[in-house]
Amino acid sequence: MPTRRELANAIRFLSIDAVQKANSGHPGMPMGMADIAEVLWNDFLKHNPNNPQWIDRDRFVISNGHGSMLLYSLLYLTGYADMTLDEIKNFRQLHSKTAGHPEFGLAAGIETTTGPLGQGIANAVGMALAERTLAAEFNRPNHEIINHFTYVFLGDGCLMEGISHEACSFAGHMRLGKLIAFWDDNGISIDGKTAGWFTDDTPQRFESYGWHVVADVDGHDSEAIKKALESARKETNKPSLICCKTTIAFGSPNYAGSEKSHGAALGEKEVALTRENLKWPSPPFEIPENIRAAWNASAKGSDYENEWKAKWQTYQTNFPELADELLRRSQKKLPKNFKAIAEDFISTQQKAMETMATRKASQAALNAYAPSLPEMLGGSADLTGSNNTNWSGSKTITNTHPNGNYIFYGVREFGMSAIMNGLALHGGFLPYGGTFLVFADYARNAIRLSAIMQQRVIYVLTHDSIGLGEDGPTHQPIEHASMLRNTPNLSVWRPCDSVETAVAWQMAIEKINGPTALLLSRQNLPAEPRQASQLELIKRGGYILKECAGTPDIILIATGSEIQLAMQAAAHCIDKKIRVVSMPSTTEFDKQEKVYRDAVLPPAVRNRIAIEAASTACWYKYVGLDGKVIGIDRFGESAPAEAVFEYLGITVAAVVEKIMQFR
Repeated sequence: MPTRRELANAIRFLSIDAVQKANSGHPGMPMGMADIAEVLWNDFLKHNPNNPQWIDRDRFVISNGHGSMLLYSLLYLTGYADMTLDEIKNFRQLHSKTAGHPEFGLAAGIETTTGPLGQGIANAVGMALAERTLAAEFNRPNHEIINHFTYVFLGDGCLMEGISHEACSFAGHMRLGKLIAFWDDNGISIDGKTAGWFTDDTPQRFESYGWHVVADVDGHDSEAIKKALESARKETNKPSLICCKTTIAFGSPNYAGSEKSHGAALGEKEVALTRENLKWPSPPFEIPENIRAAWNASAKGSDYENEWKAKWQTYQTNFPELADELLRRSQKKLPKNFKAIAEDFISTQQKAMETMATRKASQAALNAYAPSLPEMLGGSADLTGSNNTNWSGSKTITNTHPNGNYIFYGVREFGMSAIMNGLALHGGFLPYGGTFLVFADYARNAIRLSAIMQQRVIYVLTHDSIGLGEDGPTHQPIEHASMLRNTPNLSVWRPCDSVETAVAWQMAIEKINGPTALLLSRQNLPAEPRQASQLELIKRGGYILKECAGTPDIILIATGSEIQLAMQAAAHCIDKKIRVVSMPSTTEFDKQEKVYRDAVLPPAVRNRIAIEAASTACWYKYVGLDGKVIGIDRFGESAPAEAVFEYLGITVAAVVEKIMQFR
């Protein structure tokens, strides 16, 4: 039987050899955390390589994602079919499953995309929250079909990133006892010894958050690691931080403990010396058969799942409706009646013709849709009353009452967004969360990762323009809509009234793969008249709201609160044939077939004006070289909304003036 050190060395040398072959990568972390990983994966982790999507598996996240070869080595050694030796050899190469940082979706067993430091731990908080909330909703006495842990590796860099404070403070408050983090306390980052810039008392920091802390664990002593893990797993009312003293590039005679091993191959000479030092005689990429056999988790994984399946069969018999609901939600299937509910509500909103802010229209849509969607898990970053993200059936999740559907995240925009990614990745929930549009800056990198991973997360971003008025330029978004629209895989909607808002919510809910951003107004907006036949066209992202007789002289294109300006300007210029195009979602419009896009914006009609109280950058693709854009390419002003619109030239008069410039 191989020793624990020999088992850990299999991780080390797969990582060393893959980085050396690629001449690119980060060998230091896998070498330093291999002993911790060996204990966790061989003695504690509940998973099944034969069914990587098993709902009650433990989740494992590498927040310090640069150490990706540790994860790939574990997946290969334990028997995941996706992770072949050829993939290990193809590390960091085009189209390989072994990307430089772990990428969700490339290979089974990669639970999330990490690399931007700190986001992995925040994702893990979301996963642990999902586990506890699902358990509270679906488990019944003597029928625990949701019962698993979330484990996360993190390094000094993760702890220096501000998001670690946001997420870990939240986790401690919420008492997420099944979250266990391992801190790779090696005192090294890219620039050298962290003592020069990172001297926090991390154990006390986490104790102040309400975490269970196991300090000063020798990260190369398997028995000490095991004892620490056993202690953490018994602590059911607090998340745990296991502080593991490690040596980066453990086993390397010349680079152990040095920043030189962080982000570069060791070099052939040092690799040979490390083999000699750790008594590893096998050539590159060869794992002795007895070590491979000891690592393989296929049989143990099947036993884990079979034990669960027996419980599941009993659960299905005793609670068939709950079982069906859990399956539906885990498979991301919408209730069969949802489409009918949505379309009935949209029709009702059109008939009502109510003037309201689109943030209020968003809340009305939630009240219509959420009762049929128990998977919706909402929240806000301390702006619930402003974002209107709660609804009549909202039930707050607290640290003593986990069965709910709404979260008060506190002032944690970035943390909220990354936690929502974790909720979505875990499965069983459709998370949505609110803040002001301008604070998408704080959440930006988590929104980007939602898009990279194509996770169904809904961002409710209110106070979408200078229309919020007196709060001034710090709170008035200018460049944000363009930034979001330029993010691949992200659907962006800026609706003009309650009907477009209801459609935007329907599209966000029905979009199974990928996030959505809803940009919503603070100020009231008038309802726009439409024919029933136009309602379905809203889903295309851009459509003819007001048509003229014959070929248009001019096309006005607008979104959100500026639609009313376009409609009023068109009514004023009665001597011109003007078509008004509402484009609540440029991202959806751009996906439409060319025939439809050309029907809405005929190429022959070159006199076009786009109107939006924000950056003009994204509109020139629609107006062309002969067109004009009315927008804002500067920061705003602090004043009542009407005065700011007037001062910055976002008025009916300004639109009419541009119209009259066309001959």
